[in-house]
Amino acid sequence: MREVAIIGTGVTKFGELWNKSFRALGIEAGMKAIADANLAGDEIDAMYIGNMSAGRFINQQHIDALIADYTGMASRHIPAVRVEAGGASGGVAFRQAYIDVASGASDYVVVGGAEKMTDLDDASINSVLDATADAEWEAGMGVTFAGLHAMIAQRMIHEGIATREEIASFAVNSHYHGALNPNAQFRKEIKLDTVLRSGAVAEPLGVFDCAPISDGAAAVVLCPLEKAKEHTDCYAKVAAVTQASDTLALFGRGEDITTYRATVEAANRAYQQVGITPADIQVAEVHDNFTVSGIMALQDLGFFKKGEAGKAVMDGQCRIGGKIAINTSGGLKARGHPIGATGVAQVAEIADQMRNRADKRQVPNAKYGLAQNTGGIGSAATVTILEAI
Repeated sequence: MREVAIIGTGVTKFGELWNKSFRALGIEAGMKAIADANLAGDEIDAMYIGNMSAGRFINQQHIDALIADYTGMASRHIPAVRVEAGGASGGVAFRQAYIDVASGASDYVVVGGAEKMTDLDDASINSVLDATADAEWEAGMGVTFAGLHAMIAQRMIHEGIATREEIASFAVNSHYHGALNPNAQFRKEIKLDTVLRSGAVAEPLGVFDCAPISDGAAAVVLCPLEKAKEHTDCYAKVAAVTQASDTLALFGRGEDITTYRATVEAANRAYQQVGITPADIQVAEVHDNFTVSGIMALQDLGFFKKGEAGKAVMDGQCRIGGKIAINTSGGLKARGHPIGATGVAQVAEIADQMRNRADKRQVPNAKYGLAQNTGGIGSAATVTILEAI
């Protein structure tokens, strides 16, 4: 297997982008990444696109062909593949592209992720999200996606793993960094009381505990590490990309619903491959589609012991300059969560950190960065570790 590098990144603004179509967003992110990599379009060998549900959000299936067509790649007849894994669609697309390059099948591969969610009403959007859990035994019985996360939060509070305030503090941390990101949907810091007093969604979670509905796209360009210097001196090494799965339904997890076992397994495999421990990671993007997911991620990834993550966030240990910088992009909560784009945007943020190109969000002297992307109720998880060169 060949070593792989990221040589280009491209991210659109995230938010309610009424004046931009799905295809326009995808093309914008891809063209930015290709330009950043100093590549010409005729050098691209393959494309992978993370997308959760264009068929329901914009009534467009076969988006792999759509993106290939409107980026001019269809005339070259390169393979284009759409990847779906719920909220982990972007992360899984990145892993498939990594395997393509590492195996020697392709040299230059674009990984994109895109979602156009705001064209539907809230009820329809939530119906799509609910379907990423078990549609028959959970959503079909009236348990919403937010409700499932609320059950986890309730259990964490009951077991003393985190207080309500500690769970809410994750949103404060994400917004603190999101205020520094020009592409973030919400570029404003918030106070803990704002989260705690926000309108109820599913007890104990409120509006400010939940990632927003977003439009947006992100892309990165991969190539063999040995070829990276032919195009740029600014690249990051892909040290590990792992994936794991778990039961689709939350009730299938047994008594412990406060751990995403897929994240734990994917993280352990990644650390083992690189030969490092969680203590060696200086910056991480974690999947905070709900604040409780963010707290769990810090524990599942080994950054903090179970029961200590919430306190660490409240104490400022997860801000730039703290023990470990978490969600410097603003995370799903503040940067936004166009689902298919999320996993790719996470990797792009870590790549920019490793390349010392994160501007006001830059973590000084970062050697290793990590991105964790999950789908459903932690049913799928990818963990990517990048290394600064």
